[in-house]
Amino acid sequence: MMTMLLPVTDYARFNFDECLRFLNRSPRECLHRVEDRAIYKALAPGGEPVLVRIREDAAQKALVLDVLQGAPDEAQRGGIARYVTRWLHLDGDMGAFYEFAATDGLLKSLVQDYSGLRLIGIPDLFEAITWTITGQQINLAFAYTMKQRLVQAFGYPVEWEGGVVHLYPHPAVIAVLQPEDLMPMQFSRTKAEGIIRIARLMADGALTEEKIAAMPYEAARDGLVSIKGIGPWSANYVLMKFAQHPQALPLEDAGLHNALRHRLQLPAKPSLPEVKALTAHWKNHAAYATFYCWRSLYGQ
Repeated sequence: MMTMLLPVTDYARFNFDECLRFLNRSPRECLHRVEDRAIYKALAPGGEPVLVRIREDAAQKALVLDVLQGAPDEAQRGGIARYVTRWLHLDGDMGAFYEFAATDGLLKSLVQDYSGLRLIGIPDLFEAITWTITGQQINLAFAYTMKQRLVQAFGYPVEWEGGVVHLYPHPAVIAVLQPEDLMPMQFSRTKAEGIIRIARLMADGALTEEKIAAMPYEAARDGLVSIKGIGPWSANYVLMKFAQHPQALPLEDAGLHNALRHRLQLPAKPSLPEVKALTAHWKNHAAYATFYCWRSLYGQ
């Protein structure tokens, strides 16, 4: 078995169990599995599926990544390490956000309640964008059901004695579909068209991870919004979870609105102008502030 050590920056402000709770929030999750304080995840760094297990080594202030299936070469192992580091934001320095949160009436209690939680990302651009399209105007539970149907139908299963996890569908697989192929899974025609549109843009090279990752925040946001089917909420969600822009703020997010109402004990869900006013000072802490607000919605 091949093993790699992944260092964790600012380990004193890292809580692996909090990250596991977030990753394990839906029983319909099929892209990874949490079991016995470890994460099982399928990746394909060179086009061939690799199954990895991620566990904590507190003594070394690091995570241990075991390759359970597959034989990635040195370059592919580097790709796996970079993916997991981005996914769990292992290289994040939490100092500035925690200092900011300590002076904020809302965030102070959140960072105390969920200390050590890292912003769990989505390093796959196609997954990030199509997840936002899937989740538009429906609740989270149903969004997970739809994602599960899409992944199990068009993704790739990787099995081991403990279960199965899937690789997310490749854009080229979805690009050849028609909306009628997705609509029986309860995707609306508009969502089905949007997902296929993104798949075709990525399969053709018109939209790439490299381009989005290299763009400044404003340029990337405007570029995404220019694509039919991607609005400001989706664009900011993608730039928060895929590109790790700290100022990305999905103002229209219903979960954020609900968290603000609950944590601030407001009489009603805040309006969009009220959300703007409540979050205007977050600036370069907006992504983490939003993520911690989301965390408050799904219990202990």
